Parts: sequence; structure tokens; C-alpha cells
Amino acid sequence: MALDKEPIVVLVTTQDINEAEKIAGELVKENLAACVNIVNKVRSVYKWQGEVCRDTEALCIIKTVKNNFEALKDKVKSMHSYTVPEVIGLPIEIGSEKYLKWLVKESKILAKT
Repeated sequence: MALDKEPIVVLVTTQDINEAEKIAGELVKENLAACVNIVNKVRSVYKWQGEVCRDTEALCIIKTVKNNFEALKDKVKSMHSYTVPEVIGLPIEIGSEKYLKWLVKESKILAKT
């Protein structure tokens, strides 16, 4: 399958709901993503600079196509407050055909048709 038709989910955590809303709005506006779901107040436990940290964050669940990943990652990094933001792309193996067609159609700015 061509990269412009390979749907993926990208996970991005942010410091709060406001940052998540700003990033999500830009990604959708620029057609880098078809849709972004925001889950507020997820609990994250991670190691940073040798210390175990526990924080409440917002999680963006971003639907796009594989061909948009690099530009999406760059956009997130340019807007994000973290030094090392989480930007993880995962393939969508199976899903509703109508939804996936819509996702591909709405994520077309960088996709080659």
C-alpha cells in the first residue's frame, strides 16, 4: 500500500489540555491529521534525568497517514513545551473501511496521490 494510503495513529502527550488543544487544532487545520482525540488527565510514570517522575498529562491520539509523519512530528516539536516530546506512530492494521477512507482523504496535504 502507498504511504499516502497507510493510516497510522500517532500518540503525543502534552503538559496539559491547553497545549494539547493548540497542537491538535494546528494539525487538523494544516491537514497533517484527519482527527485528534484528546484524553485529559492521563497519569504518566517515567524516568527523566535519572529520576522517576509522576505527572498528569493530556494524551493526543492523532489519526493520519504514514506519509505525513515527519511533517507532523516536526510541527509537534515546534509547538511542544517538552525538550523531548513523545511522538510515536503506530500502524492501523484494520478498521472500518468508510472511516479509513475518510481518514486518508482528510490527511492529504503531503500525501502524493
